[in-house]
Amino acid sequence: MRTIGNIIWFLLGGVVMGLLWWMFGLIAFISIIGIPWGKACFVLGRFSFFPFGYEAVSRSEIFREQDIGTGPLGFIGNVIWFFVAGIWLSLGHLISAVACFVTIIGIPFSLQHLKLAVISLAPIGKTVVSKQEMSWAKYSR
Repeated sequence: MRTIGNIIWFLLGGVVMGLLWWMFGLIAFISIIGIPWGKACFVLGRFSFFPFGYEAVSRSEIFREQDIGTGPLGFIGNVIWFFVAGIWLSLGHLISAVACFVTIIGIPFSLQHLKLAVISLAPIGKTVVSKQEMSWAKYSR
């Protein structure tokens, strides 16, 4: 079921939002100082292409320790990101969510867009894991 959902998602709009994530990532890499943001864009862009069966979570939740992206510098990075690109990506996901929600069959896709809209506001310090890895990390504490 996850594979079918991902294929339908990709064909009906996931490719557009994933490419937008990657476009912002390329712009960030070109600026040199934006490389941390670019890395997050590529990770979350891939997630935006195929979101079913995966979750975006804080790296500190998975690895149980703070790193540069999950600490104070990550917070500052997310504030900068919010104003530079986060608002625009979030708006794109919100518009896509409304378009999907109009049809009954598009409601699961709309919910995925809403999750991605929230993530796009503050992506620094996040990573994407499969739902199996996430359940394993929760039970291994």
